[in-house]
Amino acid sequence: MKTLPVNPTENVTPESLRAFLVRCAALAGEAGRPQLVSISLAVDHLDPLAVLESIFEPAELHFYAERPAQGFAVAGAEAVLEFSASGPGRFAAARDHIARVLTDTIAVGPLDEPFAGPHFFFASSFTDEVGKEAPFPALRLFVPRWQVARKEDSTVAVANLRITADAPVDLITAKVWKAHTKFRAFDYRRAKRKDRPSAPREAEEIGGAYQSAVARALQEIARGDYNKVVLARARRLTTPEEFHPLGVLNHLRQRYPACYAFSIANGRGQSFIGASPERLVRVAGDRMHTEALAGSAPRGDSASEDAAFARALLQSEKDQREHRLVLESIECQLADLGLKLEHAGQPRVLGLANVQHLHLPISATLPAGVHILDLVARLHPTPAVGGSPRDPALAALARLEAFGRGLYAGPQGWVDHRGGGEFFVGIRSALVDGCTATVYAGAGIVAGSTPEKEFAETELKFKALIEALTNS
Repeated sequence: MKTLPVNPTENVTPESLRAFLVRCAALAGEAGRPQLVSISLAVDHLDPLAVLESIFEPAELHFYAERPAQGFAVAGAEAVLEFSASGPGRFAAARDHIARVLTDTIAVGPLDEPFAGPHFFFASSFTDEVGKEAPFPALRLFVPRWQVARKEDSTVAVANLRITADAPVDLITAKVWKAHTKFRAFDYRRAKRKDRPSAPREAEEIGGAYQSAVARALQEIARGDYNKVVLARARRLTTPEEFHPLGVLNHLRQRYPACYAFSIANGRGQSFIGASPERLVRVAGDRMHTEALAGSAPRGDSASEDAAFARALLQSEKDQREHRLVLESIECQLADLGLKLEHAGQPRVLGLANVQHLHLPISATLPAGVHILDLVARLHPTPAVGGSPRDPALAALARLEAFGRGLYAGPQGWVDHRGGGEFFVGIRSALVDGCTATVYAGAGIVAGSTPEKEFAETELKFKALIEALTNS
């Protein structure tokens, strides 16, 4: 990635911006290739979701993620560059593509600030291949034309441009200056309210009988085919009014501050939205962070009942065994990268708004040359969403689930220009399309599971998500 001695973000004027873009066009001519030009500005406090509301277009790609408990929110809209890949090498292909793009990137502004500079936003399916009619490809990344992000007290606005030798510099200057003015003094009053639809008038189960699938999985586990498989359900809701992803998103971020509230749009009117409790991996500097999340218990109606559920979860042999499978899989999948994993001896209880899980944070120092996408490729799918051992569990999942998961339980997130980034697992989620929403919920099946209890667990997860999607 290149920087220039002239920085148009210092004492910026339309004239200095135009001169900078003229220089970028000249560099594109010298290189014989278009240049990605990324201009970052530190601005006063902005709500990225409100900004996304103001520029939302169903026909454009967007990516939004917020984790209030972690103090960040990021929004990107309109693709200036995009890339798709499929097959078992899709994340390696994405890594190579990012490296090529950054070779022809010019970035200016406060690049040491969180979320400054170009970011590559990902939408990734659970499987390496998807059908031609799938709403999203197996992997898509894009660089947004406009990005706004907040990390604690820092807010950064980014404009990304594709500049050619013969770029219409005057037109581009006017457009970027208009955006600069808007971000400097954003008018929240112009953003329209985005409501959620009322209660669904019908709900249709997709696929076969869930409890029968769980019973078949338990038979296969008993004969030693695998130790665990995560079976999901899908339910299609129909509502009187259309879903607006940003209206749902605003509710999710308020109700689930410990989760990743997210919305990923495909530019064809469909959005994948949810509130995921599970980080897949985060890389900052030379440190990686992941987690083992497994086992579930409900929340109580009182402090005593809630604590009793948490204690039962910690003492459950079945849930502790399920959690160990996740931890052992993480250790196995990362073994060849030379990481020394650091974690506590026992998991703790992670309490969310509607459910509790066994949770164990894991960290390590990254060896030189290991990229965040190398970690994503090895960690996905974790036993928390696939099963263990991985290959026989995934083969069972393909037999026992009667629908395509799409982005459900796939890795969603971003990579920045430094090679850092963050990915979460796309669970507690739904695909919204007009007046319909396909909601997903899953449960881990191990020895000791029962069809009735696993069905009840998915019902609990469905209930929370449907309430978030609608005013029910």
